[in-house]
Amino acid sequence: MNSAQPLSALDWQRQIYLNGFAGISQKVKISYEALESAAKYKLSAKSFAYIAGGAGNESTMRANRSAFEACKIVPRMLRNVENRDTSIQLLGHKFYTPLFISPIGVLEMAHTDADLAVARAASSLNIPYIFSNQASYPMEQTAGVMGDSPRFFQLYWSKSRELVTSLIKRAEKCGCLGIVVTLDTTMLGWRIRDLDLASLPFLEGKGIAQYTSDPVFQQLMEQNIIPSTKQRITLKTIQGLIKMVNNYPGSGFLKKLKSGKPMSAIRHFTGLYSNAATTWEDLAWLRKQTHLPIILKGILATDDAQKAIDYGMDGIFISNHGGRQVDGSISSFEALPAIAKVVKGKLPIIIDSGIRSGADVFKALAMGATAVSIGRPYVYGLAIGGERGVYEVLRNFISDFELTMGLSGCKNIVEITPDCVTYS
Repeated sequence: MNSAQPLSALDWQRQIYLNGFAGISQKVKISYEALESAAKYKLSAKSFAYIAGGAGNESTMRANRSAFEACKIVPRMLRNVENRDTSIQLLGHKFYTPLFISPIGVLEMAHTDADLAVARAASSLNIPYIFSNQASYPMEQTAGVMGDSPRFFQLYWSKSRELVTSLIKRAEKCGCLGIVVTLDTTMLGWRIRDLDLASLPFLEGKGIAQYTSDPVFQQLMEQNIIPSTKQRITLKTIQGLIKMVNNYPGSGFLKKLKSGKPMSAIRHFTGLYSNAATTWEDLAWLRKQTHLPIILKGILATDDAQKAIDYGMDGIFISNHGGRQVDGSISSFEALPAIAKVVKGKLPIIIDSGIRSGADVFKALAMGATAVSIGRPYVYGLAIGGERGVYEVLRNFISDFELTMGLSGCKNIVEITPDCVTYS
């Protein structure tokens, strides 16, 4: 694994000021609100709705933020924090920062370089990147630009076990350090912004590169296990068909059109995408498919956290999918303390949903998280500035966290404890 040294927050802070003095501005704004606003200007209405939106009236998204805002840091004075160490140990690996990059699909909606730009930025900072199951580039291609920097693979549990196994084996060959099984998306949430626009990017062939590049998926297409259905022909249908064909890998529009593969790929993807019949008992089968650690993503209930331990899982990922699945759900940060109490350090805990600053990272670690993962902020950076935009967002998070840690009187992660925060 990449052995890059920890980053200096003060060096990055100083560089921003000196660049500004020389008339050189950063690609991205630092505040989340300004970042989102700038990204909205760059993105199409459909792309912004997909990335920024949540389930229902988006109360879960608001809860994700209000939970962090209700938690206050209590800085301690006169402690020697000159030399700060932000490194963590997780699943037998040392990472120089507790920051992870959450899996987000269909990144081509934000930038043509999509996952590749994120992977390059992650690699340059040695930050673990969780490859999305709904990526715009195959995992092999994304891994290829990362060298030996840390990466994981997110798995959506398909209706085809053969496809699940194939995806896992590919992740192993790509050097992934673990499988992050996303449990909360056995079906799409009721996302009003997307529904109002009647927009689902997968129907245009976007975000399915892990499937079209998979040999088992190609076999399933050849077997035609998901029969075609008659589609009403309209101008919009024809326009959608053109997008399907253009987004399908390979060259030659007419050749791809005549093959029928672009349409078959979308039909088989939507038919096999996720399995709502999956239960805890299926984890025994999954365990047999890989030697990699298995992390369960989407855990919010304490009894589910206990089951993760009982079923021999290797990690827990507290998440409500950024508020995109269940409107009115408990926030990830609200769920964290009770889950940490149940886990008692037996498994590492990663958390995402609502992380917007280094202070949020600090608060999450104080309440029991092992690592903290971000989502929308880096996608906005991608939309604004491609690889450089992602790099700056990540670097800002790392620096903000390190300075918050030091200014709060902690010189390393171990010193960040529940005593470091209080509730208003």
